[in-house]
Amino acid sequence: MPRNMSFQMTTDQYRNRTKTVTRRLGWWNLKPGEICNGVEKAQGLKKGEKMVVMGQHRIVSSQPEMLCTIDQNEVIREGFPNMTPKEFVAFFLEGHKCKNGALEMVNRIEFEYL
Repeated sequence: MPRNMSFQMTTDQYRNRTKTVTRRLGWWNLKPGEICNGVEKAQGLKKGEKMVVMGQHRIVSSQPEMLCTIDQNEVIREGFPNMTPKEFVAFFLEGHKCKNGALEMVNRIEFEYL
């Protein structure tokens, strides 16, 4: 059974298939070929709320890297063609608890839609 991967901060990018890379603070044990459900929200569902599955994707690769190493091409692959790398880092840091700021080690996950 596929694991559920939340795209709460990038729901539109996942839905319109402009996102092919995601950066996470976890998910270190992903393997190429693994199938995941892309969901709107996986945690913090209120009573009566149900998980909404937007689609499925297959993991292509998963590797650690520092957040600050993101370049413009990667920002586009994250689904933000009008954002600079600096703006993306600020956006990521605003939505995540990172002890090391832009030097935080993140998991760069590349995937393809099914």
